[in-house]
Amino acid sequence: MKIRYIIAISALTFSLVSCEDKLALTPEQDLTEKVIFNSPSTAKSAVLGIYSTAQGLEFYGGMPQLIEEYLGDNVDFVGSFPTLQEIRDFTTITSNVSIRDIWQVHYRVITRANKVIAQVPNVPNMETGDKDMYVGEAKFLRALAYLQLVNQFAQPYQVSQGSNLGVPLVLEDFTGEVTYPARATVNEVHAQIKKDLTEAAAVLPPTHPDGVGRATKGAANALLARLALYREEWPAAITAARAAIAGPYARATDYSFYDKNTSEDVFTIQNSATDNGRTGSGGWASFYSPTEVSGRGDGPFSASLLAAYAAEPGDKRAALKRRGTSAEGQGSIRDFTNKFPDATTNADNSPVIRITEVYLTLAEALAQSSAIPSAEAITIVNQLRNRAGLLPVAPLTKQATIDAVLLERRKELAFEGFRRMDMLRYKQNLRAGNPNAAFGGARTILPIPQRERDNNPSLEPNPGF
Repeated sequence: MKIRYIIAISALTFSLVSCEDKLALTPEQDLTEKVIFNSPSTAKSAVLGIYSTAQGLEFYGGMPQLIEEYLGDNVDFVGSFPTLQEIRDFTTITSNVSIRDIWQVHYRVITRANKVIAQVPNVPNMETGDKDMYVGEAKFLRALAYLQLVNQFAQPYQVSQGSNLGVPLVLEDFTGEVTYPARATVNEVHAQIKKDLTEAAAVLPPTHPDGVGRATKGAANALLARLALYREEWPAAITAARAAIAGPYARATDYSFYDKNTSEDVFTIQNSATDNGRTGSGGWASFYSPTEVSGRGDGPFSASLLAAYAAEPGDKRAALKRRGTSAEGQGSIRDFTNKFPDATTNADNSPVIRITEVYLTLAEALAQSSAIPSAEAITIVNQLRNRAGLLPVAPLTKQATIDAVLLERRKELAFEGFRRMDMLRYKQNLRAGNPNAAFGGARTILPIPQRERDNNPSLEPNPGF
């Protein structure tokens, strides 16, 4: 892709300065580096800038996660955004602007992370420990960006064991030279993610000195566990999950932890009424709330998800909802999640990693690794069922244990952006009766944006687009 599209913040502008009756033109990026990376305090602002970019609608502000849920079977997207309707209907075109923006914002996060990784080690008067920590945070955020990108723009590992095309790897600090990187394979992208997270886990602290909302050792290990799970590398998933669980986290005893920054949270992007990822009418709470409470009414429960909860009456997670008018029209009353209740200001935090997800990763990897039902995996499942007010289960086979774990994943992590990948990992069709939604189908992933292909001759399109 053309660098000016990957790196929106690095487009060269010029400052006009009088010098001996001549105009001296200085690239803005040079001025930025001289100022920002000249002191510890300003270098820290560059790190915070990555988090701010990651907060955006198209990164972890709700849109990619909503897409993951309604391309699966947890959510009915009934909203009026034509670009999101195309994705829902598996009729997406390469000029879709929502897809274009997802691509661009992810690479903006990557670009800013690259800058910090390259420049922070040279900041004068900064403690070595702080340098290592800031670089570790940047590597964690770069890894998160690449994992989301490769999940949405490339077929999952299970299609061809990762030999298929992924996304371009852009790892160097932009210094003014325009390059046109080709797409790396999924395996190559995954290898870079693993490298970044391993290096981040080695230098990040168990708790961040600046408090919540910053990457930690546990967050890096948890994301490593997620990556290993997606690659079916069960021993690696077990090791990384146990390392994350060893951190200062604990599963909540009830479901009041959302937006509370509790021990349930491993990594959560912090939002407020004046600083959040909402853009225009979009955002977590906007998408997932009925119109009566200032939401868009776009993403109610699917009938399939409601049925999954109703199959066992008394599941407390089924009560995490509110009824209201959907975007389908006047009088259309549907059930909506209340995990993100503040549609007025969209101040709800963005849940990236919860310790419950890490335990479920551990349980799935244990279940897959054992020829007989894994006792530890069943214990984890039953601990979550107990929290949900359900009786314990005693699966009699390996497959029944795996099925029990996957059901808990669906019911625990609904609306948080996991469902599509969980279905594809097990080679399930995303939509019954729709050939475009079949596992391995062209439309189960997003197209490489046309704008990027127009500007980068090295970018191969996804098949079918």
